Amino acid sequence: MSAITPASSLPIKDAIYTKISWRILPLLMLCYLFAYLDRINIGFAKLQMQADIGLSDAAFGFGAGIFFLGYMLFEIPSNLLLPKLGARKTLSRIMVLWGLTSVAMLFVHDVKIFYALRFLLGVFEAGFAPGMVFYLTCWYPQARMARVMAIVMAAAPLGGVIGAPLSTWVMTALAGSSGLAGWQWMFLVEGLPCILLGAIVFLFLDDRIETARWLTNDEKSMLAAELGGHEGSHRGFRHVAADPRVYAMAFGYFCLICGIYAVSFWLPTIVKSGGVSDLMTIGLLSSVPYVVAVCAMFVVGRSSDLRQERRWHSAIPAALGGCALAVSAFTIGHLWTSLISITLATAMMWAAYTVFWAMPSQYLKGNVAAGGIALINTLGLLGGFISPTVIGLVKSATGSMQIALIPTVVLLLLGALALVANRFPSKP
Repeated sequence: MSAITPASSLPIKDAIYTKISWRILPLLMLCYLFAYLDRINIGFAKLQMQADIGLSDAAFGFGAGIFFLGYMLFEIPSNLLLPKLGARKTLSRIMVLWGLTSVAMLFVHDVKIFYALRFLLGVFEAGFAPGMVFYLTCWYPQARMARVMAIVMAAAPLGGVIGAPLSTWVMTALAGSSGLAGWQWMFLVEGLPCILLGAIVFLFLDDRIETARWLTNDEKSMLAAELGGHEGSHRGFRHVAADPRVYAMAFGYFCLICGIYAVSFWLPTIVKSGGVSDLMTIGLLSSVPYVVAVCAMFVVGRSSDLRQERRWHSAIPAALGGCALAVSAFTIGHLWTSLISITLATAMMWAAYTVFWAMPSQYLKGNVAAGGIALINTLGLLGGFISPTVIGLVKSATGSMQIALIPTVVLLLLGALALVANRFPSKP
């Protein structure tokens, strides 16, 4: 390949980033799809296993949320080690261990084992999402990050699109086969691919641009020039941990996560409350919000990159998501009104989530970004524990799903305000 000249650099850059995207993004998307699916499939398993093992709504909410406690305890150590061990070993190890734990969920027969395995699932998955975000910052400049995040993060709502009908089909079609209940088959079928993907990541993924044999020397030089010289002002993880802007981002993220996982864990129950009893129909209707969410992520992510603006592109969808969730809460029992409003809420929350992750990767530079991104994700994921737990407790105490969702609505609106208030420079 001839030397890259300034006059020809833009189309050549586009071609190189297209090459990189086809090489790494489909694999990362597939991994994240199964990561998200193995987090939320408990919402579908609840429809059968609740009666089989004697789970109350409060116990289910706590068990769904305890995943995030395990995740939070081990996430920062995992990501601080990532620059030393490399993404290939780190992501591969995470996927194999969480796949094995997800499969082990078929052995749950009481509440204690349910809690223990959900906690271990969080421990073993710790560091995956922030590790993936950090890995992408090693390959893409800030100007392209929102679009790239939209592509990879779309795997999560796609997990809802695919996982909802898949989970309910497995639970229905395989129920009773080989002496296993439908929910046990679901954990087996959806956990085994993670182990295989872990092996593929180890064999296929490159840790750094420098080690990518599929890039030419000229391409590596261009990428190094494009990504170099951005170590940032933070001197180390302690400096990051003392930065109030990091905690402001973490609070905004916490509020988004509260909303996202309120929907993720309780959507099948909300659909069922609308008078739907057939498992397959519940699965198909539960996939609708995620289809719309994928479209919203691409549209808002592209708009954010074109305008190089992050705060309002995250805050406005977060506020709209909170308002739509409020409408959904007060229309539970009216299937189509509730489904339309929760679809809008889901789409807006995922759009806000996508653009959000372009913010910390813009503010934190160099190897210190791995720990900083993990810190933001760790604090934010408290929402994944608090939201389903509070909803479960309030629903058990009051019998009302409407009342249970109101704290999440308030948090989404507060999160929108926090995102607007975070005024670090929007230009890379």
